[in-house]
Amino acid sequence: MKEKEHKVLIIIPAYNEADSIIQVVSHMREQAPWCDYLVVNDGSTDTTRSLCEQEDFSYLDLPINMGIGGAVQAGYIYAYKNNYDIAVQVDGDGQHDVSYLNRLLEPIIEGEADVVIGSRFLEKEGFQSTLGRRMGINILSALIWLVTGRHIMDVTSGYRAVNKMFIKIYSEDYPMDYPEPEAIVAAIMHLGRVKEVPVQMRAREGGISSITFKKSIYYMIKVTLAILICRMGYGIRRGKREDIQNPRGKE
Repeated sequence: MKEKEHKVLIIIPAYNEADSIIQVVSHMREQAPWCDYLVVNDGSTDTTRSLCEQEDFSYLDLPINMGIGGAVQAGYIYAYKNNYDIAVQVDGDGQHDVSYLNRLLEPIIEGEADVVIGSRFLEKEGFQSTLGRRMGINILSALIWLVTGRHIMDVTSGYRAVNKMFIKIYSEDYPMDYPEPEAIVAAIMHLGRVKEVPVQMRAREGGISSITFKKSIYYMIKVTLAILICRMGYGIRRGKREDIQNPRGKE
């Protein structure tokens, strides 16, 4: 298998995921035993850390809660420092099915994409989220299309894979708060080839989503402003694709 010829790290950000983290890691080990993984415990206040220690998981313990963006970036820093070819984000709540991992990896391995997003909306199978959240996702998708010219359907999907070039880029600069849509804009502004592949997702296995109804209003305002600012910032300093093609320099 071509996948096994590449050094792959699965990054699993986890904040208070004691109800699901054992199942998530067990599922990952069963479906992709040839991949390395790193649970990033984001200052959890429940027993997530002790479970990782008890089960002898590979984990990084952040001393304070950094938020999803900070946790994911910590994983990218680890991937960059340890020279991984591909990094994959998998949420710690059990929504992402690692049996679809090869779909995410194939476009990168074949040289067709730099960033691959697992989309629940391409084939509309599996858990589709609530109506309200789907409406918000559609609004953000339209906004990203307006500012970049690219139509991405599942802009809030945290199930994604990136190549070595974007491991470096995201290790240096990754959005902190509700980062998924903004990270897509950053990828496009870095001239990255972004592709969606169909996956099925599941409802959370445990825990509570960090985005409540009240927070969803803040989420939409914050992400909208962040996308616009991100687009303007990268629009000024974006360069040619070949300037970032070999982020480690000539080897």
